[in-house]
Amino acid sequence: MAYIDYYGILGVSKTATQDEIKKAFKKLARKYHPDLNPNDPTAKQKFQEINEANEVLSDPEKRKKYDAYGENWKHADEFEAQKQRYQQQGQAGGFGGMGGSYWSSADGSSFSGSFNGEEGEFSDFFESLFGSRRGSHRRTSSAFKGQDYNAELHLSLRDAAETHKQILEVNGKKIRITVPAGIADGQTIKLNGQGGSGMNGGPAGDLYITFVIGDDPVYKREGDDLYMTVPIDLYTAVLGGEQIIDTLSGKVKMKIKPETQNGTKVRLKGKGFPVYKQDGQFGDLFVTYEVKLPTHLSEKQKELFRELQKS
Repeated sequence: MAYIDYYGILGVSKTATQDEIKKAFKKLARKYHPDLNPNDPTAKQKFQEINEANEVLSDPEKRKKYDAYGENWKHADEFEAQKQRYQQQGQAGGFGGMGGSYWSSADGSSFSGSFNGEEGEFSDFFESLFGSRRGSHRRTSSAFKGQDYNAELHLSLRDAAETHKQILEVNGKKIRITVPAGIADGQTIKLNGQGGSGMNGGPAGDLYITFVIGDDPVYKREGDDLYMTVPIDLYTAVLGGEQIIDTLSGKVKMKIKPETQNGTKVRLKGKGFPVYKQDGQFGDLFVTYEVKLPTHLSEKQKELFRELQKS
């Protein structure tokens, strides 16, 4: 496995904070997202590399292993366990007369180990990483889970309000998913077995999809509730009347009380956003009235307002 410089991919230093890594990932992910670069054949590969780098460096435990073992970071636990066994064998004098060997990890730590005492073979784990000491001997390998993948799926607010199908392409593979109504901005779902292939018969990795929901020109979403501003004219605000407004489920006729003040807020129960994975349940829609003052008044109209002012 060739060494991949995840820090270099994200353009951060090895001492970067988690916030710096997060900011770098978001900036690069948006820059190289395939949907935004349909004519750039390299964008998809670059986007996958950015996702892979972020998956490792944004996880403190994975980052620690990567810093210590480089491209072999996935095998760090097995490496440490084998290291302890070799050390214990060395302390017990259990080298079986075969002599010792010396290993060092990516972080510069080192230890002495030995052959297994049977035909001078290394353990299965070290053979899987470094190859057998003698090419003529039996070679077995441990099974390891494949790489987890990360992807973003961009949706409009109205798309997120309906259960629908989407097709994602990850590492050249098209994946069809069902997006449940009510998905939230920044929410991540996991698809088991849709990541990288396993090693030596191990299971495939998983795919983590993070949803990015864009702003809507009409509605502002907070949880399962929606907020909107509806302009009404001065005459309707003073005398009362009716106003047709658009909701996600269709048009609604609202009665406006006489002498409605600017900034008045009313609630439409159950006309908000669908609740995630709870069929038939919805948040509320809050409507704020914005009273628009008349312009280009005639002299007669102005005179009427003067009369009102005097009364």
